[in-house]
Amino acid sequence: MSNSRQRVKAFILIFTTMFILGGIQNTKGIVLEKVQSDINLDIGQVGTMVSIFQIGFLLASLIAGFVVDKKGIKFMMLAGTISMIIGLAGTSFAFSVAFFLGFYLVVGVGIGAMTVSVATIIPTFFQSKAGAIFNLANALFGMGMIFTPLILNAMFANNISWRFFYAGVAVLVALIILVLLSLENEKVEQGEEINLKSFMSLFADRQVMLVILFILFYVAAEAGFLNFFPIFYTSLDIGGMDVAQKAEIAAYVIASFSILFTLGRFAGGYISYKFGEKRTLVTFSLMALIAIIITRLFITEFAYIAMIFGLALSVLFPTAQGIGAKITDKIGSLQGLIYVASGLGGALIGWVVGTVSQSFGIQNGFNLLIVFVGLVFIISLFIKTPQKTA
Repeated sequence: MSNSRQRVKAFILIFTTMFILGGIQNTKGIVLEKVQSDINLDIGQVGTMVSIFQIGFLLASLIAGFVVDKKGIKFMMLAGTISMIIGLAGTSFAFSVAFFLGFYLVVGVGIGAMTVSVATIIPTFFQSKAGAIFNLANALFGMGMIFTPLILNAMFANNISWRFFYAGVAVLVALIILVLLSLENEKVEQGEEINLKSFMSLFADRQVMLVILFILFYVAAEAGFLNFFPIFYTSLDIGGMDVAQKAEIAAYVIASFSILFTLGRFAGGYISYKFGEKRTLVTFSLMALIAIIITRLFITEFAYIAMIFGLALSVLFPTAQGIGAKITDKIGSLQGLIYVASGLGGALIGWVVGTVSQSFGIQNGFNLLIVFVGLVFIISLFIKTPQKTA
């Protein structure tokens, strides 16, 4: 079968999977609110569900990267899709807390495995254009985050149970297997000779560690803004506005941030390909730093300037992924570490900003975002992009 037809199949597999994964990730809260009343979950158990899901995702991301390099992408992708089907089907039929908890863990494991597998398919088929494809794939992830909640709301408005949503997604994931089975590529079909020692050697590679640290602090900055901006903004004294008015503006700022963030990822594919991955990384890191500083200085007068921060951040994660794919031949292992770093970055910001805000106030806690973005910019200056063709 021609290489061009295989690339078309790879496109379909990448973008369909990322759309579905984005939809599942962004509807956890909406679904859990319904599940809470359906199977009598208390708020503490809801928190446990979210933690269990994240733990499953992080563990699967780390293990999946190693398995992809050892057994091949197809093996790991099949394992991930099967886990997703079992987890989604199980949650859709779960009528007790224990069963829902167990199957929800399986969903998290499946998403982690599929995410790493898809992230490895990209440089395998599109190595020279990896940064551009990563941007487009993450844009489709964002589209899934935007449209899937709308589908859920329409379902709930027509009294359709959340169970049908998870069952329907399980069917879509099953269809992905058909495309996957027809995908042919030596690296997709079989892995390489890799062991724990060679996996651990990644930590001795300076460029790999720079990419990992870049991702960690990037996610800390992005998650920090989305999680803490509304709290920060409503704490400000702004010309006679009450808390409700400030909360409304904060919600619109987050919405405009997210819109530009998603649009930026669509444009980012073209930008990183034409502008160069290294130059894109440095330029947009600097743009993000300037944007967050200006946002902080003029937030009471021009709150919507924060959406420029979203535009600047949009291309950073996928472009760094594309660079990372050129640094090492252990692509699966690296992608696994990238998603682990992403999870740790999200956890880091919650703890650090929360602790500082508790002791010194939310405004000082929010200032830490400038520090995180500053570190992102500094690290970008030292990341190198070896030239590989495919």
